[in-house]
Amino acid sequence: MNNNEMNCGLAGATGYLGAELLRLLAGHPVLDVVVAQAESTAGARVGELYPALERGYEGLVVERLDVAVLETLEVVFVALPAGASQDVVASLAGRVRLVVDLGADFRLKDAAAYPQWYGWEHRAAELLHRAVYGLPELYREQLRGAGLVAAPGCYVTAAALGLRPLAEVGLLEERGVIVDGASGTSGAGKALAPGLHHPLANERFAPYGLLNHRHTPEMEQVIGAEVLFTPHLAPMTRGILATCYGRSRAPVTTDSLLDVLAKRYEGEPFVNVTEKVPSTADAYGSNVAHLTARADARTGWVLVISAIDNLVKGGSGQAIQAANVALGIEETSGLPLVGLSP
Repeated sequence: MNNNEMNCGLAGATGYLGAELLRLLAGHPVLDVVVAQAESTAGARVGELYPALERGYEGLVVERLDVAVLETLEVVFVALPAGASQDVVASLAGRVRLVVDLGADFRLKDAAAYPQWYGWEHRAAELLHRAVYGLPELYREQLRGAGLVAAPGCYVTAAALGLRPLAEVGLLEERGVIVDGASGTSGAGKALAPGLHHPLANERFAPYGLLNHRHTPEMEQVIGAEVLFTPHLAPMTRGILATCYGRSRAPVTTDSLLDVLAKRYEGEPFVNVTEKVPSTADAYGSNVAHLTARADARTGWVLVISAIDNLVKGGSGQAIQAANVALGIEETSGLPLVGLSP
């Protein structure tokens, strides 16, 4: 390790988000992964579990979850299921330089929302207002020097990047916003579930979580509007496509909407505003969000479309981006600006 490197650890290192963290951090110039923990795969080498990661982590063995070990590090990423990360984070907060939670446990500011949307009482509610929401394009100044970061949900990232700029300039009506989102199957995580078996998920496009998906209050918190959110499972591995609808408070055109987005994200390395209609393939493997917008004079609706890779900009990549900002590291460090094509 050189003098500029920081020791880094992962809790929940071998789920899909954990594996993506390992992939991206293997090329990071400052954050050096020295500890990987996961209960279900403890004792295995990272390269045995994910051969694609072998050359980046030769000899690194997965350990059981042990907060005492994590406390010896400078930076810890926690990629545990919703409800499972709060105890780990509470033990680490203030003891390590930075904790980044990729789960949902510290995203919502209102502790009372957790029983309603997640089905459990929050056990570390005193930390909710210390956690900075880890969407750098919208919360960069708050992230600088932060010690606890709550990485956003993948659907929320796509929707908020598209709609928040319209809300900021007073164009978006605060009621009646509709978000239709589609996700690849990796968004459901690594745990086995009947609906994710290949014969059931392949060649099938279906909605789920009708009216009560847990990302709804997070969207409303970040966008600042009432949202009706309907997620869909798409027969692909990676990607989020969010098609977002709202009413405008004032007359707009497609050009004026695109101009709002372009000005809001001018100079942002990880947002591409385009006249073309984006697809999930444009974002595959990269940390870039692709956005476009349309105004429909006939119906009075405005439309924003956002495409991201759910595991990168919608997950691990964004967590690293937020960590870079919090730690004062070059924001693009370790993150891919270009996707895979074809």
